[in-house]
Amino acid sequence: MKSTLARIDPLRLLVFILMLLPLLALLGFGFFWLWQSGNLQYWLIALVICGSLGYGLQYWLVRQQRQLLNAPVTAPNPQWPPNADAVWQRVEALAETCNPQDWPLEEGTWILSLGQKTLETVAHSYHPDVEKPLLELTIPHTLLIIERASRDLRRDFAEKIPFSTRLTIGDFFRIQRWKAKAEKVIDIYRAGSILINPLNALLGEAWRHLRERSFDQARDELHRWLLRAYVCKVGYYAIDLYSGRLTLTDEALIESTTPESKTDLEQAQEAAQETAATAAEPLRILVLGRTNAGKSSLINALFGNLAATTEQLPDGKQTFKPSVLTREGFTQALIFDSPGCDSAGFDPAKMLAAAKNADLILWVSAANRPDRQSERECLDQLRSAQAAWTDRRSPPLLVAASFIDRLRPVNEWQPPYDLTQPSNTKSLNINAAVQAIASDLAVPVEKVIPVCLLKGKVYNVDDSLWAAILSHQDEALRVRMMRCMDARKRAEDWELLRRQMLDAGRFLRNLPEMLGKRTGP
Repeated sequence: MKSTLARIDPLRLLVFILMLLPLLALLGFGFFWLWQSGNLQYWLIALVICGSLGYGLQYWLVRQQRQLLNAPVTAPNPQWPPNADAVWQRVEALAETCNPQDWPLEEGTWILSLGQKTLETVAHSYHPDVEKPLLELTIPHTLLIIERASRDLRRDFAEKIPFSTRLTIGDFFRIQRWKAKAEKVIDIYRAGSILINPLNALLGEAWRHLRERSFDQARDELHRWLLRAYVCKVGYYAIDLYSGRLTLTDEALIESTTPESKTDLEQAQEAAQETAATAAEPLRILVLGRTNAGKSSLINALFGNLAATTEQLPDGKQTFKPSVLTREGFTQALIFDSPGCDSAGFDPAKMLAAAKNADLILWVSAANRPDRQSERECLDQLRSAQAAWTDRRSPPLLVAASFIDRLRPVNEWQPPYDLTQPSNTKSLNINAAVQAIASDLAVPVEKVIPVCLLKGKVYNVDDSLWAAILSHQDEALRVRMMRCMDARKRAEDWELLRRQMLDAGRFLRNLPEMLGKRTGP
């Protein structure tokens, strides 16, 4: 205040006061009239009540705005691999600790500085041993991060910030300049009010303090939301990039088949003597289990055409036999039969390779065979490999408990059986077998579905097993999306490299002619 008054010409201040004196006198006479008529205390009470109500209403509006702004503007991508979860937590921690005072909007450099800090946070997580991890970015991918983060921020600004589509950047800076000038005029008015009517000026200062405090809170909340949204958007696409899942093309990932699925589809259609082709990427379902557990019978039952009940796979080059599976309400799938995990033709390496390309795994376990050690060892081997694949999420696993018709009493078969409230010996034994399989294979009991695959006695496949598969379809589709993204990324890298080499070859071929034109005859 003193510095402001020191810069003001006293004569100009006197001129201003003389011009405002008649108006200010009215305020003074009004206060004098209130005091003379005995209404001053009522006016003070009304002032306090109105001020309190106004402040309370403003505080409520700020809280409403805070709840709106605190809503997550960017959620982590469920298709990210497991190792991205910790990186996202670091990005969110950075967003929460952004202080508006450290990143003033008036200084345009905050965009580059805060964006670089976010990229470094993500880059250090994926390249902890590299001195400058930001240099691991390619220029096209860096530009793609900026493009997509800007696109999302544009949408959030247009939807959540009032007048953001009307005010220009120039308006913002002009408002800042006029705000500074207006504050100088208000300071002069406040100084004059203190000289003319100290009590009224004191009450006015108190009201002004409450008002400014409320508006400052709203401004800080808005500023904090902007910083948080910016960090999360940049971090989101940086994780997409560093986890290898940011493709340069906008083509939908599942609208075309991957090379692996294209080969398997052709093979399955050739075996079925069909020529129909599919354009979209199918789900890949892998069926595993021990010998004679009923894997082929389960596949036949899923097709609704029980053709055989014996293991059909030869122990040769072909160890995983694909078939095209279609059903209403279910995405078209390729289902792969496999040799028994306890057979001589079983290759663990090929099993892990097939599991790496699978979107859903069906494990078949015979309910009438209590020795499940070999199944558990194979399943543990699969789980250990999946745990090491931190760059992808594991496909859902369902267990089909087969041969429930052979449980005691063997001669009894009168489905349906209520396993939630067993009422006879058969249902009690089926329930006990399901519990035992869940315990022996270390899987949740709700993922073990008892089925009968015997020809003419197929039971619980069309309802319970298919219901379980459909309930896990969304999870399997997310795994498929990640698999397609990996395949697209590999294909894209090779295609771009091919184009770049072709362009470089054309440039070198035309270089002598270009140099000849520049030097002239």
